[in-house]
Amino acid sequence: MKIRKQNGPPEDLIYFDEDLNLTQNNVEDVVEIFKTPLTGSYNWDYTVADNRIKKLYELGKELNWNGSIDLNWDYTHPSDERLIEPDEELPHETLEAYQKLSEEEKILFDRHSTAELMSQFLHGEQGALLVASQLASCAPTYNAKLYAASQTFDEARHVEVFNKYLQDKIGIHYPINPSLKLLLDKILTDERWDLKFIGMQIIIEGLALAAFQMLKSITKDPLLKQLLHYVVRDEARHVTFGINYLEEFIQTLTPEEINERAQFAYEACVISRERLINTKAEQRFLKMSEEDAREFQLNTKTFDMFRNFLFSRVIPNLSRIGLLTDEVRPKFEALGLLEYEHAPDDFECDWAEMRKPLEKFGQIPTAL
Repeated sequence: MKIRKQNGPPEDLIYFDEDLNLTQNNVEDVVEIFKTPLTGSYNWDYTVADNRIKKLYELGKELNWNGSIDLNWDYTHPSDERLIEPDEELPHETLEAYQKLSEEEKILFDRHSTAELMSQFLHGEQGALLVASQLASCAPTYNAKLYAASQTFDEARHVEVFNKYLQDKIGIHYPINPSLKLLLDKILTDERWDLKFIGMQIIIEGLALAAFQMLKSITKDPLLKQLLHYVVRDEARHVTFGINYLEEFIQTLTPEEINERAQFAYEACVISRERLINTKAEQRFLKMSEEDAREFQLNTKTFDMFRNFLFSRVIPNLSRIGLLTDEVRPKFEALGLLEYEHAPDDFECDWAEMRKPLEKFGQIPTAL
């Protein structure tokens, strides 16, 4: 095994050849070093409070699944069919450049577009894995440490299955979106544990949960649908954990500390808005410049619907934990996101629904 350190993530696509036979001697791990002034804490109380956090922890233990054997990896979607349901309202479908592509090129574009989106899922889940491991060290209460440890294992499983699908079923990795990288860097390198909670459990996990549900509803690949369904079940617990824990903690802070965290949440949402814009597949197949592709996406009704659907999951959660303060409300209003303030939040969960056995391959519902 060789480890190569570099400044920043890769910028190029990585292709995985079916015939590639790597041995221990020619595997190279490419790493980027980050440093953080993490402040950990022991907890000498060990009191197991009979509360929602304990219930979510127990539920996570009950619903552990094995990414190697519980997903039907024997299935491979036909190479002459798209992974995503064709939709004439999708932005690129109306472009002359797209209409001029052959059917084979449209399918290849579909593969690349899906790989670009799922690569962001993969990179985001690695970020979640790192943050969850930090929280196990620095969360102050016993129940939170136990849950963070269980979430760390969940995130490791998510990294595993997204990576396996991208490598084995599509064969392509796209580099991380710069906005996602910026947000992960901010969360990982901040020494305050509660800002890690806010950034990961509320912003990143909340957006990821909505994005996974969206892709699950439009994919034609039953394996991908099953994979996303299992991941969504985990992520729903993670978001609920963050809201339940932070709602009580935020009330212990001073108004100045609350406003500082509200500003952090706002900045994270601004960065996340850019995270939703992935343009490399459009640049490659539709011959757009990066700026043209970005502006095209920003000005489509589809992007507005997608963005609004995602943030409709985040804004009510911020409201629930008390981070839509008078100072940041005008800023969220300027982004057009404040209309979701009173949408349902994720504090209350349907325990019966969350305890349901995991559906098998081919039995996954498509409704959001």
